[in-house]
Amino acid sequence: MARRIDYYDDPNAPKANSLVPSVNVIVTNETGDILMIRRSDNDNWAVPGGAIDLGESVRQAAIRETKEETGIDCEITGLVGIYSDPKHVIHYTSNDEVRQEFSIVLTARSTGGHPTPSDESREVHWVQANAIDDLRMDRSMRRRITDYLEERSRPIVT
Repeated sequence: MARRIDYYDDPNAPKANSLVPSVNVIVTNETGDILMIRRSDNDNWAVPGGAIDLGESVRQAAIRETKEETGIDCEITGLVGIYSDPKHVIHYTSNDEVRQEFSIVLTARSTGGHPTPSDESREVHWVQANAIDDLRMDRSMRRRITDYLEERSRPIVT
């Protein structure tokens, strides 16, 4: 099975050979719970997201990726930040692509649908903010969620 391996500031990490704009979406419901997926490629928890396709906007990609990975419809409400730290690379073993991080993290509110796993997500759940620390996830994903929870007045740009 193809895997995704995240490296951060690791001297043994493979060198990046691509840079792909992507989006992550922190979707909340009416009680403030956060929509989380358990990724099928590394078994870690994350918010939904993925690459922005040619011909689509950041907003369109965010809505599409959320629906595809979770079954949840959403409306984009804001921006957490832009994450492009060259120390973070992601190795996709299926094609030996090694991407430098480039993710635009948006906020959204749920407008419908039911949590439904997909090929990319083993599990989909609404998680209370105070339970996020108990979930296993990559360092970069934890930082994105932490930045969101800090309710900063301005977006993060790394």
